Amino acid sequence: MERTLVLLKPDAVKRSITGEVISRFEKAGLKIVGCKMVEPDKEHYYKHYEDIGKMITRRSKETFEYNLEVMQSGPVIALVLEGVEVIKLVRKMVGDTEPHGAAPGTIRGDYAHMSYAHGDKYKVGIPNVVHASGDEKDAKQEIYHWFNDNELFDYETLHEQYMYGDKMKKAIKKSKK
Repeated sequence: MERTLVLLKPDAVKRSITGEVISRFEKAGLKIVGCKMVEPDKEHYYKHYEDIGKMITRRSKETFEYNLEVMQSGPVIALVLEGVEVIKLVRKMVGDTEPHGAAPGTIRGDYAHMSYAHGDKYKVGIPNVVHASGDEKDAKQEIYHWFNDNELFDYETLHEQYMYGDKMKKAIKKSKK
């Protein structure tokens, strides 16, 4: 079982679509093991987007500042999701980072549409509804940047009882020890 971080960004919170987005993850059989609403400061976002995600290094300081403006426009809902190959699955479900290129049926494809060119032209960040960890290394760092151990829960869902069967559940429990 893997875990990944998902942030429902301020545009999702302000548009009141967080329930719809969370529902998609639950319907796919993913388990919420951590959830909270927060409004982080610039230092918290710097650690998330640069120290872990290397946004300034990969893109630019200007892109980071535009993104920071979007992220600090309101609260976010931080989730830790758990499931089989959850990182790849969530990335597939959320779609391309640039909403304009995200496929219909993905979260970004269904709830956002702005292109990077539009954002660059008007010098604004791209509201793209959700952040999802890019890989296993980032997921681990991001989860422990946003959550303390006592904010993460271990429990069994009905979905797990029917989806995984006794043999797989025993193997999963053994691997967690």
